[in-house]
Amino acid sequence: MILQVFVSLMLVLSSVVLFIFTVKSRTFEHADRLSLTPLEEDDVNAPPAPPVSPSPKSNQESF
Repeated sequence: MILQVFVSLMLVLSSVVLFIFTVKSRTFEHADRLSLTPLEEDDVNAPPAPPVSPSPKSNQESF
């Protein structure tokens, strides 16, 4: 029983220490900045895409 409580307290303590470490190193803020940056510039003057012709339908029924 004492060993189980000791191990549980050590796990909680290590979780708190790692959480404080990640908050101080600001790793989450870097991910937020990266997610808000655009991937590439939008090309406003791009020509419209050609129309897509429908594929011919087969006379066979598929089950």
